[in-house]
Amino acid sequence: VSRNDEQNKSLGQWVSTQRMSYKKNALSSNHIKQLDSLGFIWNFSDKSKAKENYRAEIMSWEQRFDELCAFKAENGHCNVSHNDA
Repeated sequence: VSRNDEQNKSLGQWVSTQRMSYKKNALSSNHIKQLDSLGFIWNFSDKSKAKENYRAEIMSWEQRFDELCAFKAENGHCNVSHNDA
């Protein structure tokens, strides 16, 4: 996913939030299981820290998970890094 890809910009931010929440032990076990079922990679990249201001996104966790499923179906992977945001 290119960082210039406006369609997946917020998805990249959401994926980064999931990784950060996982590292902080702040992600529910159910959400971890759902992401694991996709083959989610928890430590894809640690080049920079994602910004916190996107936490106010309107989309729910379930909507973002569905968006990630669609991304994986289209791209064959769910490695949307925060650098793609």
